[in-house]
Amino acid sequence: MTGQNYSVPDSGIVVIDKPRGPSSHQVTAWVGDILGRRVGHAGTLDPQVSGVLIVMFGGAVRLAPVLLSHNKEYICLMRLHGDATREAVDRVAAEFTGRIYQRPPRKSAVKRSLRIRKIQEIEVLDMDGRLVLFRVRCDAGTYIRTLCVHMGYALGVCAHMEELRRIRSGSFDETVAVTLHALADAARAAPEGNPEPLQGMILPPAAAVQDLPRVVIRDTAVDAVCHGAVLAGVGVTEKVGGFAKGETVAIVTERGELVGLGRALISSSTLKPGEPGFVVAPTTVLMRPGTYPRAWKAHAGA
Repeated sequence: MTGQNYSVPDSGIVVIDKPRGPSSHQVTAWVGDILGRRVGHAGTLDPQVSGVLIVMFGGAVRLAPVLLSHNKEYICLMRLHGDATREAVDRVAAEFTGRIYQRPPRKSAVKRSLRIRKIQEIEVLDMDGRLVLFRVRCDAGTYIRTLCVHMGYALGVCAHMEELRRIRSGSFDETVAVTLHALADAARAAPEGNPEPLQGMILPPAAAVQDLPRVVIRDTAVDAVCHGAVLAGVGVTEKVGGFAKGETVAIVTERGELVGLGRALISSSTLKPGEPGFVVAPTTVLMRPGTYPRAWKAHAGA
């Protein structure tokens, strides 16, 4: 592909390495200016927090609910207000692993109602005097600032969050994140005959649903689903991953393209590809009608 005929896709995802300072909204707006697309982001980071920020554009913006629900992973620097031993810090870290109660900080944009979140893991990486460096894996919506305060209470010395960096959101980690400067440079190079860097930074919408179970559908069923038709088993060639009735599944083409998301009408254990009967009701369609040839009649199932 030459630079002269390359253009930014209509839909995609860019994983940005957000710097400290600007808000997530401002960083997202800059990405939109660079790409010339309307954009949105999933998983707000406070201005002084850096790391993985998922920016979506085009139809991929509709995947925000899925991306927002992803587990997160952080590296945190906590400052204790008094002396504590490494053994005590390790013990408290273990005590806070599991289900915890939290109330959002006063500066939070959400209602300050009590919530339950799960901490999958807290690993103390290093300790220097009253500074504690730890890694935490947790549910979406966990406030690390609040976690530090509560750990300080448990240690009996009080504590606060000094610095924070998000290193993972779902399947996206900092190894695939790009800086704003790198994205801007790649966007300038693309029309000058070097599109490869920009192409490598823009991920397809399907990358956002790798953790979801999915059904693979025939080419002849794609356009019907794009028009909102309920997917029937005859249009399915394969099922990947287990799911229960009512759960969200990804609908993909045989080429791996994401058509959209749907609600399972039956469980994966009873779904038999190629057999009649409705199996998935589309809830979010990303692919434009007409992308695949129409191979259905009005009022017919997919």
